[in-house]
Amino acid sequence: MQKDLGDYRKSYEKSELTEDVLPTLPIELFQRWFMETEAQGQVEEPNAMTLSTLGLDGYPKSRVVLLKEFNSDGFVFYTNYESEKGKSIAVNNKVCLSFFWPAMERQVIIKGQVKKVDGITSDAYFNSRPEGSKLGAWASNQSTVIPSRQFLENRLEELETEFKGTEIKRPAHWGGYLVIPEEMEFWQGRANRLHDRILYSAEENGVWNIERLSP
Repeated sequence: MQKDLGDYRKSYEKSELTEDVLPTLPIELFQRWFMETEAQGQVEEPNAMTLSTLGLDGYPKSRVVLLKEFNSDGFVFYTNYESEKGKSIAVNNKVCLSFFWPAMERQVIIKGQVKKVDGITSDAYFNSRPEGSKLGAWASNQSTVIPSRQFLENRLEELETEFKGTEIKRPAHWGGYLVIPEEMEFWQGRANRLHDRILYSAEENGVWNIERLSP
């Protein structure tokens, strides 16, 4: 089976990224782009991001996770610490995040190191989740092999009975990670494939070096 995709072409002409509009801190540009994407309304989940880790088998692996907070410290997401990505992070905490917002013709790529957030922060977020999501964190031994879908459904029913009428506390194997950025690249699509690429690189004392990359 073969399919030629050579005719898939699009001209990117919606915006530009020039030096005169660049803030000193990359998080300020990220916030601006994120809010513009939200306001534009054509990206269903603007907080969806691709997380890439280096697996225990030596292969990189990428998957989509949801950004739950960003601030001057970095980018926070939540997951099962015993999942494949959790085990990978425990051995190599260097990761990459990427956001692609096609309706805005924009992409952001973030390289950095990741660490667990404190238990209080993880508890606060877990407690804000719907009951079904809380039970799901208990029901799923993420990334492990299971015999069937029914196995998972049965486990959920058991937990619904077990926790009925009681507080569902955060399991110890579940919580947040903070990605502390070391590089942030902002890509704005432009005509003729001459895209704008601006790279922020962290230096000492909170200073960021800003460079333009060739597309």
